[in-house]
Amino acid sequence: MTIEDLVHSTVAQNPEIRFYEAEVVAARAERQSAGLLSNPVVSSEVGPMRTRDRDGNLTGEGVAWSVSVMQAFDWPGRMGLRKAIANRDIALAELGLARFRAALAARVRTLSYGLFAAQEKATAAAEVAGRLRALKEVLVQRDPAGITPLLETRVIEATELSAQRQASELALALESGLLELNALRGLTNTGSFSILPAQLEFKPVEDRARLIALARTNNFELRLRAVELEQQGFRVDLARNERWPSISIGPSIWQQNAADDQRSVGVGVSFPLPLWNRNSASIQSAKARQLQAETLLAVAQRDTERQVAQAAATYAAKLQEMGRWRPEAVTHFREAAELADRHYRLGAVPAATYVELQRQYLEAVRGLLDTKREALEAAQQLEYLTGLPEPLVTAQTAAPNP
Repeated sequence: MTIEDLVHSTVAQNPEIRFYEAEVVAARAERQSAGLLSNPVVSSEVGPMRTRDRDGNLTGEGVAWSVSVMQAFDWPGRMGLRKAIANRDIALAELGLARFRAALAARVRTLSYGLFAAQEKATAAAEVAGRLRALKEVLVQRDPAGITPLLETRVIEATELSAQRQASELALALESGLLELNALRGLTNTGSFSILPAQLEFKPVEDRARLIALARTNNFELRLRAVELEQQGFRVDLARNERWPSISIGPSIWQQNAADDQRSVGVGVSFPLPLWNRNSASIQSAKARQLQAETLLAVAQRDTERQVAQAAATYAAKLQEMGRWRPEAVTHFREAAELADRHYRLGAVPAATYVELQRQYLEAVRGLLDTKREALEAAQQLEYLTGLPEPLVTAQTAAPNP
């Protein structure tokens, strides 16, 4: 798989995304309920009724009953405030979903290149270990005359063990990367795949002032904090509005047929007493939450600016470090290691030079791949923090090394 194919498939298959999508659905459902009036209340009474004259004589007997329907109406402006709060809940849920997708894509892209780098380093370590093992088998079959050939054999054996250990560690790193990527894709841990050779192309770092300006506008954390602050302002207004009660209004009918038929039809109004409610505790609580939201926004802004500056500095340093590498450096080290192996067998290269070239080949592969991976991590962090319109790093499928 290519890196981008793996990113797209993971974002599409990740099971945790369903949690954030459900949050959006729940917030939209709550928005619908926030715009509805409460259900009307129906009340009724029924019972026997007797009427008597002044002397106490029974004059009539029958049934009396009454029915009323009351609809509660909020104080003007209260429903609009509830709708505004619910709309901010939708915005928060959608931002949470977008943030998770962006973070997931960045994580998968970094893990994928790390997996490719581990593959390349494991191949190089296995190549060197195999070369040293083959040479060791040849040397142990000879009868070393003198201390120098014996010591050279021991040096080669030790170097072969070190290369084999590196190959084993890289194999474990490959397995760990596969397990994590499979977990992110929602697949079983038995799935296996490999990353096609990738050639990363890095763009120059953006101006730091522009990066910070983009972060202030596009950063997910800042946008979330800004929406929370706006929502808390509506909560303060709602707490103030709730100082005034809801009023229930509805028709009512009463009828009795004891002595004669009597019916009364009217309109009922009900409200709590007293009419005013200072609601000071709720208002103070809402204002305190608003102050907390303002503080969190200011802290998040400072932290974001620091993170952007740090990621930009790291990215620039890694680009500068890679700029000192020649594109064909790893190929030259590989060719030199192979050449040293052939000439050592012919006796034209001393053991120290041979062993050092094998080590430097592994170090060159590890250093270049690790530097690229660190530059990619810094670029992914910058893109996540600033929401850059264009990616800083593009991955092109490269031809595999011969």
